[in-house]
Amino acid sequence: MGLNLISGTADRSRYGRGGARRPINEINMTPFIDVVLVLLIIFMISAPMLSTGVKVDLPRAGGAGLNDKKNPLEVRVTRGQIYLQDQPIKLADLAARLTAIAENKAETPVHLRADRTLPYEQVMQVISTVRGAGFAKLALVTEQPSAPTK
Repeated sequence: MGLNLISGTADRSRYGRGGARRPINEINMTPFIDVVLVLLIIFMISAPMLSTGVKVDLPRAGGAGLNDKKNPLEVRVTRGQIYLQDQPIKLADLAARLTAIAENKAETPVHLRADRTLPYEQVMQVISTVRGAGFAKLALVTEQPSAPTK
């Protein structure tokens, strides 16, 4: 035998008929806030990692051609061979030759023409070599898309 001394309207409103508890019609915000804070921390840590990479000035397909006031250096990459100004060259010698031809002027533009069937890794090796030599203006040259036939 127990004695229940519950009195007052606040406690009675919580209990329905027969003393059963009614469900609380509120959302518990604590787990939601925990998840949001964890996601915020994850994105704050991973965001700087996504912004690193090789910056390249890419021409827009279908846009106007490149208008360089200076004569650009041209690097061509085909299967197994690299050409600098139409002269074959090895990848190891590319940075030194680019610097020598440009007379140590890093603002000289470099146009890269790569065969479309080349693996991505080979093109990126050439790009990183050119960027490592200090050339900031690097453009990938593409063909203009052909007009759709009607």
